[in-house]
Amino acid sequence: MTTPVESADRLAPIPGAVIRQASPEPDDLERSVVLLRQVASGEGPRRLLRLYTPAPTLALTRRESLMPDYDIAIAAAERLGFTPAIRPTGGRAAAYDETCLVFDLVEGEESHADPTALFAQAGRTIVDALRGLGVDARLGEVPGEYCPGEYSINARGAVKLVGTSQRGVRGARLLSGVLAFGRVDHLVAVLTEANAALRLEWDPRTFGSMLTEAPAVTREDVEEALAAALIA
Repeated sequence: MTTPVESADRLAPIPGAVIRQASPEPDDLERSVVLLRQVASGEGPRRLLRLYTPAPTLALTRRESLMPDYDIAIAAAERLGFTPAIRPTGGRAAAYDETCLVFDLVEGEESHADPTALFAQAGRTIVDALRGLGVDARLGEVPGEYCPGEYSINARGAVKLVGTSQRGVRGARLLSGVLAFGRVDHLVAVLTEANAALRLEWDPRTFGSMLTEAPAVTREDVEEALAAALIA
């Protein structure tokens, strides 16, 4: 079901910082937590946007690490060339690599103590940014999508383009998301095996990419649109 976008609040751009990372680093997920704690402690800006290129990763959650046959999911990821990792945010398994853009949005919690409000407002803001680039972006879950969520961002109501997840500490919240730009066959393959091992149902046809939805839009275009929408 797609949530109407026209009637809801967005995140207004506020003074902050943008961190751009063009190549993968071994501690990418740990760095997300470091930035969250910096903002929470008052060392960082009120809002921080990190845009980075990840290494091939199957990002799993603490909850999934306790599931039966978790070791089978891990083995499948390694066999297919993806490093399994426990991500600091919630949700379900997600797969990404250098063909994807990952973003971390860190907000001072005085602005967003309610995680649902941040999901909704950030989602609508990202939808607007993608629509400005000519993408038929909409807010809402696509039936059968990986890491399902009410505030996923889809294209045409048919495929998932952006999945978001959160973590909060006293004083700040972290919202992370991922968007694919290339072919997704290899991402679908690792998710299919991992989800089968974890007994999580999904429909591989719902994995979307900018390559098919807006092939003329570059990663740089999206980075600039997100930065302009979020950081004054």
